[in-house]
Amino acid sequence: MVLDNFRRKLRQEAQKWRDEGIISSSCYQDLGKRYQFDNLEIAARDRFVFIVIAIGSILLSLGIITFVAANWQAWSRDVKFVILLSLFFATTITGFYSFREPTLNAEGKKQPRSKQLLGEGLLILAALILGANIALMAQMFNISGSTSQLFLCWGLGVLIMAYGLSLTSLGVLSIILLQIGYWTGLGELSYSATDFSWSRLLVQHMPLVIWLLFVPLAYLCRSRWIFALAAIAFTISLQFNLNPLQRLAYNNTAPWVASFAFALPAALFWSYDDLLFPTINFRLFQPLAQSLALWFFGTLFYVLSFYWVWQYPSSGFYPLTTNSPIRSFPLIDLGILSGLVVLQWLFMLRYRNSLTRRGMDITNVFITSFLVIVALVPFWHQAVTRIPALAVFIFNILLGIFAFGLMRHGIEYGDRRTFWGGMLLLTLQIISRMWEYDTDLIFRSFVFAMCGIGIISAGLWFERRITVK
Repeated sequence: MVLDNFRRKLRQEAQKWRDEGIISSSCYQDLGKRYQFDNLEIAARDRFVFIVIAIGSILLSLGIITFVAANWQAWSRDVKFVILLSLFFATTITGFYSFREPTLNAEGKKQPRSKQLLGEGLLILAALILGANIALMAQMFNISGSTSQLFLCWGLGVLIMAYGLSLTSLGVLSIILLQIGYWTGLGELSYSATDFSWSRLLVQHMPLVIWLLFVPLAYLCRSRWIFALAAIAFTISLQFNLNPLQRLAYNNTAPWVASFAFALPAALFWSYDDLLFPTINFRLFQPLAQSLALWFFGTLFYVLSFYWVWQYPSSGFYPLTTNSPIRSFPLIDLGILSGLVVLQWLFMLRYRNSLTRRGMDITNVFITSFLVIVALVPFWHQAVTRIPALAVFIFNILLGIFAFGLMRHGIEYGDRRTFWGGMLLLTLQIISRMWEYDTDLIFRSFVFAMCGIGIISAGLWFERRITVK
């Protein structure tokens, strides 16, 4: 929509320029062909049709649900079974043929996208109907199951649809459903420590499952959204499966687990390279993966800069044990993820050395140093001797260096997002330390005032520098 607004304004201005004699008619026609002025009305019509279809689909779904609810008790089980399957297959087949309609007609002209939008909407509706079918059929045939199993099974079914149709919206929906199943599964596992089921196994292996299932789907759909959401889901599920923050407070757990949890996501994202896949010859997700690694570093340094993270837990906590159903993490997952990280780093070092014989650049040196410190400090804190004050000091230093590094990169390349990310991170560090420790109101007011003055001064200086450059 933003691009359409730009083209609409450009067409208005170009018409004025043509009428005023600033540009010729041929130049106006060239601009019209380049920016597709003739398709503006078609794009507006497609958006309107999509809104109408969305509203109509919602109302139609509500009507069908109301009709089924009104007659559900009166129908036999066979009738219910036929109705549910017929509704799902009818919606899926109609959506498939509408979505797969050729974009070019017999004359070679581009067809309007209204039917494709209708097909995509129907396929999303079919994915939602799939979840209702799973729940209702389980109820009809007296199949017991938990809420976690419902959402996990639903998410896997939508994932199969996403692979078959190469549709980004279905991939995003599948990630959301699997994460809902994961979070409900975490709560259910605490009440069924001795029960074994496929849902419990899937929850415990969720980081590996997310990475192995959704990264290929991101390439199939060429979707940055799927890759970013999969990476975020992988990181969050890994942290909650390993629970490294609570492990820091105890000495009776494996000291390498927290180091692994803190270092693995950043190492995996920073060394990620699309060229590792044999059929990929372009870097589609590497910049995004490295940006996610920087986001993870910033979040990790900020959390570990608090003193309470490194202290002994309060009396309300209980020591972790190695056989905890939620905290345990299979060794096969450790081996696969660690092997993947080693493979990616070896490929990155070999590729960079093939481009230049001077070795790694300064950015990789800093990232490697960050990873070593992130892995070493928690291990030393648990295995050798407790160093809460030193650990807080180290991660505050790392947070400051990281913030200044972002600001320097933004200044050097004129990148506003990177510069302001570092500036806000540094400001957040100063304000957090002020609130964490006991300071009076006069000092707090002084800190707020200095931060405000610093942000204004730095912003004006940065914008003036970019303008001059």
